[in-house]
Amino acid sequence: MTQPTGPDLSPAPVPVCPRHPDRVSYVRCQRCGRPVCPECQRPAAVGVHCVDCVQEAARTTRTARTAFGAPVRGGAPVVTYTLIAINVAAFALQLVLGRSFTGAFDLVPAYVPGNLYTLLTSAFLHASIPHIGFNMYALWILGAALEPALGRARLLTAYLVSAYGGGVVAVLMANPATSSWFTPMVGASGAVFGLFGVIFVVLRRMGRSARGIVVVLVINAVLGFVLPNVAWQAHLGGFVTGLLMGLAYAYVPRGMRRAAAIVAPVLLVLTLTLLLAVKLASV
Repeated sequence: MTQPTGPDLSPAPVPVCPRHPDRVSYVRCQRCGRPVCPECQRPAAVGVHCVDCVQEAARTTRTARTAFGAPVRGGAPVVTYTLIAINVAAFALQLVLGRSFTGAFDLVPAYVPGNLYTLLTSAFLHASIPHIGFNMYALWILGAALEPALGRARLLTAYLVSAYGGGVVAVLMANPATSSWFTPMVGASGAVFGLFGVIFVVLRRMGRSARGIVVVLVINAVLGFVLPNVAWQAHLGGFVTGLLMGLAYAYVPRGMRRAAAIVAPVLLVLTLTLLLAVKLASV
């Protein structure tokens, strides 16, 4: 004889979170069906998802990108605001510490061989409140337009390389036989004019009118020759550098964008540095 059998009356196992086996959870992930504790729950359109499913979805979902290949991001232009903050902080130190601070970081062509860093640091200093006011307003306008389109890294690169290009061209065009060789230069104008160059190319690439940019550039070019103590050479150098950066960002084929964003600024910096070395060797 055999003993009759009936339904299994043993208690069902208590569901626990796979990531935290010590936590009981009767809530299940809507994708994989596994129990998920409150710490591992992620809100979804319907119910919740677990951390593992959210990470897997992030790996397989294509990142939305702009027309120039930058990741689409919401929120404030972080790099633009950071650059403005650095410029304002540097100007505050100039006001407090005076010439002892400004003289350590401004650009004097004659002293460049022993102070190459001033080709960049001078771009964060300013001579007056109107000077920094105009430059920061222009940076705010240009950065807010370019940062979402190009991405944070490329905007920062364009700003710094344009600042360097402006400083180098200012030294290249300084005459060792005149007082310009010993005249200090400060200002973010070279970097800002570089962003003007970038946005000019970007607008043209998008088929939009760049007439407003051209008008602003013409006005500033005239002011550079009319007003005293304006380093138009740095404006020119920054603008040309920005144009070249803009071409690399806007016209390179889609599959080469990431490489171009690295190669183009490196080649520009190397070329500018070579020209500077030739100039300094001839003095």
